[in-house]
Amino acid sequence: MGVDITVLVVDWVHFMGIAPDERLRVVQEAAYGDDDADGDGDVVAGWVWPAASERSWLGRYEFPGTLGSYKPHFWAAEGWERVRGAVEEPVRAALDEFLEGLIWWGPVADVDAEQVDAGVFPSLDGLWRSGPLIVRGPQTVARLRRRWGETAAGLERLRVPYGVLAAREPGQWIAGFEEFAELVGGWAEVVGEAERRGWGVVGLPI
Repeated sequence: MGVDITVLVVDWVHFMGIAPDERLRVVQEAAYGDDDADGDGDVVAGWVWPAASERSWLGRYEFPGTLGSYKPHFWAAEGWERVRGAVEEPVRAALDEFLEGLIWWGPVADVDAEQVDAGVFPSLDGLWRSGPLIVRGPQTVARLRRRWGETAAGLERLRVPYGVLAAREPGQWIAGFEEFAELVGGWAEVVGEAERRGWGVVGLPI
């Protein structure tokens, strides 16, 4: 999992108004721009809001401590895979759906979960790099936000089982419960911001 990922919230009305065959190219080119490199975009609590008016239809979230790497997301999913059997059903079901919708491969062996809503990209041939792809429209975002609401209060209950079943060596990606909770909380921030705006979420391998 040596791939990096950029995670965006996007104005879905604007995005879906782009010709279908152009959407992938446009969102990849818009994800980064000269204003980011020059420090001319607003950066608030992990968010980069491009200053250029032609890019005002998206915002980029930078997960703390990940340096843009997808590895922490993979290891968070791996940790959940190990610990979920020790979690009571309401929290397990809610966090199953939340993580399966974003970064987890799902509970069914040999059947990988899809994190891409249908009908957004007619073809993925234009991806700059192969790797994890996340495409969630406003309806899916709203559902995931509701599931997070059912999860958040019970997240602390994962601390003890996570330490027993899923903790890794110090210094490694997602070494313990605190790192897991921070990364999952970052996804809650992304989904929450998108839901508040009525936008969608796009994660691109870079």
